[in-house]
Amino acid sequence: MDNRIHNVNVVAKSILPPPEAVKKALPVSPSAERMIIDSRRTLQNILDRRDPRLFAVVGPCSIHDISAALEYAGRLKSVADSVGDVIFILMRVYFEKPRTTVGWKGLINDPDMDDSFRVEKGIRMARELLLNLTDIGLPTATEALDPIMPQYLGDLVTWTAIGARTTQSQTHREMASGLSTPVGFKNGTDGSADVAVNALKSAQQPHHFLGINQDGRTAVFQTGGNRYGHVVLRGGGGRPNYDSVSVALCEKALQEAGLPQRIVIDCSHGNSNKDPALQPLVARDCFEQIINGNRSIFGFMLESNLREGNQPVNGDPSALEYGVSVTDACIGWETTEQVLEQAAQFLRPTIQGRKTA
Repeated sequence: MDNRIHNVNVVAKSILPPPEAVKKALPVSPSAERMIIDSRRTLQNILDRRDPRLFAVVGPCSIHDISAALEYAGRLKSVADSVGDVIFILMRVYFEKPRTTVGWKGLINDPDMDDSFRVEKGIRMARELLLNLTDIGLPTATEALDPIMPQYLGDLVTWTAIGARTTQSQTHREMASGLSTPVGFKNGTDGSADVAVNALKSAQQPHHFLGINQDGRTAVFQTGGNRYGHVVLRGGGGRPNYDSVSVALCEKALQEAGLPQRIVIDCSHGNSNKDPALQPLVARDCFEQIINGNRSIFGFMLESNLREGNQPVNGDPSALEYGVSVTDACIGWETTEQVLEQAAQFLRPTIQGRKTA
């Protein structure tokens, strides 16, 4: 084909193995498969109010160091077991990062963090980590950014987020309608929950869209709609939206749209003004609303790592500080453990009351 009219701005391309080949090389064990099915069912029961607990998505802003992620997971699993009667914990395992302009796009796109973009290596690293986490019994949560990636990794995920930059994307709303997990739609970067509410309405409906199948061939997918969508309030436009007034306004918008009043509070991003030290305060406000009778808040999110803060990506991964985020600043492990344990203690009477009601 004449390259004057086809792929004019494409410099190169490489062929990835189909999802089926990657899954065959890195298969899910029967015990891990049962854990994933059970964890998805647990999350559905929470969203259906059959399980009175909250759920929490806790972990690094992004995964860049597999060793640090595994150490973090071991610590989180221990806390998850101790607070499990009150809070169902999922580890935040984000491999793709949306960018307003440019920057490191995450482990899948650039696993070596040197602009070499070894995507096949990134996919295999991501799948291997998810397998390790499911093998220790820790459910995982991720953000779906590239619509092809769920074919490679979606069988290992319990909860999926659609980010603030993509919630208004038709492609992502259609994709969400076919995902096998509950889906949280974040409000827009301007702080408005309208785009998330519209996304929920769309994702509940059947859709037809293009994608790739397990053989890597282009296919038309027909979905039945995803009834486990919910809004994630993450602030934006220079103001937070985790307070009781913002939550009530979101409840009203959901009710007027004929949607279930299901809300998750993201304690980071605009709600903390990207200051990790404020995340525990946001979480505490969320818990107080629940104790005071709120029934629309089903969960919360914390951006957390082994050590607090963040650091720039400089092209030399060996020079990075271990356990420190390379994207948004996070709270450290000690603060994370404290927030989760105090939350369980604080909320236990309310959750137990729901069980007996």
